[in-house]
Amino acid sequence: MARVKPAASTLCATVIGDVVGSRTFADRRGLHRRLTAALAAVADSAVDPPAITVGDEFQGAYSTVGHAIDAALTLRLTLAPDVDVRFGIGWGAVTALDETGVQDGPGWWAAREAIEWTAAAQRQPGLAHVRTAFRNGTGEGADPHAVNAALLCRDHLLGSLDERALRILAGMRAGRSKKEVAMAEGISASAVSQRAGRAGLDLLLVAAEELREIR
Repeated sequence: MARVKPAASTLCATVIGDVVGSRTFADRRGLHRRLTAALAAVADSAVDPPAITVGDEFQGAYSTVGHAIDAALTLRLTLAPDVDVRFGIGWGAVTALDETGVQDGPGWWAAREAIEWTAAAQRQPGLAHVRTAFRNGTGEGADPHAVNAALLCRDHLLGSLDERALRILAGMRAGRSKKEVAMAEGISASAVSQRAGRAGLDLLLVAAEELREIR
């Protein structure tokens, strides 16, 4: 299923993602370049760096569910607001089928089930902001109910942000101070602090830290 390095059967957090509404993009080559660059930014922490497989779908794997969730958030903020992406994250065994690196197994089945649920859910009015779902292909590890509850709330907050709030969040997450973010936005540091509190940006950053620790 995924273009990854061959290995014996192992547990990992699999990620399948794609671009929402990609067929509406007139510049398909430009979209491909942007997506490729964004994937490179989350490759260092991956067991198998995410890569585009076909069209606008990409796949990769991480050592923990938390790292996979964190990579998904980084990708969303890197591509926002004009490129929207959704994700299915799985946890389970992954097995190399041959020496070319093609893999299969419950880990990938879980991620596929998750992204299919995400695509269906976001068509429902009350779940329009859903972009990420998790499935566990084992009887152990992260509780999918708890993880999905957190992801649903996070996605709703992210989906409710305007473009400026998304830029501020991305800047803060990248480690820039509120003063530095304010200079980039052409507003005061006080305005950034007020926006961060009012829009829940500080809360989103704390939540991201907690989600990153999931095993």
